[in-house]
Formats: sequence, C-alpha cells, structure tokens
Amino acid sequence: MRLLLAFVDRFLGKFIAGNHLDRNWQYLKLTSMSIEKNLLHSIAGHFAKSINSITPLGNGLINDTFLVTSTESRQTESRQFVLQRINRQVFPEPELITANLLTLNQHIRQQTDVHLQMPAILCTATGLANFQDELGNSWRAQSFIAGTKSLESLRSLDDAAQTGYALGHFHRLTSSLKPNKLHDTLPGFHITPDYLRNYHAVAQQTQRFDPFCADFIREFEHPDILESAKQQKHLQVRVIHGDPKLNNFLFAQDGKIISLIDLDTVKPGLVHYDIGDCLRSCCHDAATNTFNLDKGAAILKSYLDEAAAFFSGEDYDYLFPAIQLLPFELGLRFYTDYLQGDRYFKITGPGQNLQRAKAQFQLCASVMAQKAEIEALIRRVK
Repeated sequence: MRLLLAFVDRFLGKFIAGNHLDRNWQYLKLTSMSIEKNLLHSIAGHFAKSINSITPLGNGLINDTFLVTSTESRQTESRQFVLQRINRQVFPEPELITANLLTLNQHIRQQTDVHLQMPAILCTATGLANFQDELGNSWRAQSFIAGTKSLESLRSLDDAAQTGYALGHFHRLTSSLKPNKLHDTLPGFHITPDYLRNYHAVAQQTQRFDPFCADFIREFEHPDILESAKQQKHLQVRVIHGDPKLNNFLFAQDGKIISLIDLDTVKPGLVHYDIGDCLRSCCHDAATNTFNLDKGAAILKSYLDEAAAFFSGEDYDYLFPAIQLLPFELGLRFYTDYLQGDRYFKITGPGQNLQRAKAQFQLCASVMAQKAEIEALIRRVK
C-alpha cells in the first residue's frame, strides 16, 4: 500500500490538480501526503534523537529538501539540520556525491585564508552518511548554516560583487584540488553537444513542437566551443561547483556571502560553465529576459580578482563564449524536457518548461546582441 501511495504522490499529483479527478483520488493524495510526513519523521530520526518539526526548504528542481529541527542535537551544536532525498533518476549513485563532499570539505579545511563555510556531512546513529528507506530512496543530512538567507534576485551591485567574489574564492580554494580525486556524479552534465544530440533524437519522436525554440536551436552557432577548447587543451579541467545559481549562495545579515551550498554537482569540469551559469542566473532580468551589464560587470570584476591567481590568458579568451553558451544550454535542456513530457525538471503547471526555455533563449539573444559591450567589459576587468 505504501508503495502505491508513494506512486500516487510522485507521479499522479500533477494530474489530480490539473484534471479535477474525482474526490477519491484527492483523498488518496492526501493520505499519501500524511504517510509522507510520517516517513519524513522516521527518516530524520536516524540523524537526530528526537524531532520537533520538519518544513520544506528552498525551491530546488531536482532533490527534495527539508529543514529539520530536533529537540536534541546528536552531532552538532545546532538543533537544526538539512535533510535531503536524493533524486536517483538524476543521481543514480548518491554515495559518490557524499564521497565528493567529504573530499571537498577535507581539502578546504587544509587551506588558509578561507572565507566560505562548507556544510558538514552528518551521519546516522549507525555511522551511515547515506540512508536508504524501504522504497529505495537515498537520504542524507548536512549541517544547517544559521543566520543566513538565499536570494532569488540581486538586491544591489554589492550583492553582485559578493556573488562574483564567492564563486572566484571557491574556484581559488579548489584550484589546488586535483580533479581526478572527485567522482563524475553527472556524466554528460554541462556537455552542450551531448544535450544537442539528445534534443535531435527526442524531437524526432514527439508531436510537441514550438517554432521559436526550434528555430533558435537550429540557428545557434558553435554549441561545442567550450568542449572543443577542452579537447584542444586550450582550457583545463578543474573542480567546479556545477550549479552556482544565485540561490545557492548564502548571505549573512551584513550582506556578505559566507557559504556556497547545493554541492551535489561538484565534479571535474570547466570553470567557464560555472562562470557562465552564475552570470546567467544573476544578470537575467526576468521582466524583459535581457542581460544586465551592470550586474555582470560587478560579478566579473570580483570574480577575476580572485581567479587571477590561477587564470591563464586563454581562460580570459573563453569568458564571452561561456556567458553566451550557458543560457542556450539551459534553454535547450528545458525545451528537450518539455518535448519529453517534463520528466526531469519539476513543474507546477503545464507548459512551464516551455516558458522556461523561451526565457533562456531570449536571454541568450540579449547576450549576443551585447557582444561588443560584454567583450569590452571583460577587457576592462581582466
């Protein structure tokens, strides 16, 4: 019965809401939610002695994340910790994520002049860093960094400068960590040519279609530019965060960033994917789907102040291609997921991934239209 209800909760919920099925299904959905709540308390109890409350945390599109408050602390001074259910469809080997985080945390502890606090891995009472429930879900817990908040949009150019500094600082701290010490937890992640090949295969097997998206993808030039640069040794593989969008930076009350979270995607890769993704997230004017140059300037200047310690001349040469490529890549992924019936990214309504794709392609077009200005900006701040 629990397996059936879990199925209803995860796969039929959106159809219940969207198609107004009869009340028996609604009742089954509510029953499933109640069982889910009980399951959460049971799982959290493996990481803490007693549980006071569990509330959803953040708005991630992949994993399910919760803030747990316990009445007693087992491993940290704080009585709060973060509990996550890892999406096995995206991360089929959660143990590799944990291994990467342990390697990353150990490396950063050995560095000097560190200004970022990394979340600590918490173990169950039996010493497990990953816990598997009866349904095969993998769960893990991390320390909660109190007194901080994440942002969905930059409030000021000071916020932009802090974001650039934090990403550059992370890259500088990890520049001495050999990439081969980390597992590739997401093979193919941020490999744009692979996403493009998958898109073409999917597009031939679906009746869904959007002319704007299809035309933009067809006309985009050099989607393989970063991968080609890597293969030709113009760019070197380093440790990357993998998902440095704005809401993965934690701001303290004084406006300084003190942590970079959501580290599941830490892996070997090109830092240019991180830079492009950060700028895509932070400089996107959602009202107009345009690229904000002032925010981009603040981020790049602060980033390069830190990255100068390890950047090469060719690293600078590929900054604009990265800034242009990342909104295209994410738009491509959103559109492909829409064509496949929204299997990967969480949605709250029909057509959401299509709208996300259009927004990213419009942002990409804005970047291309401002190529001369962005390249001049890079020359000024390098």
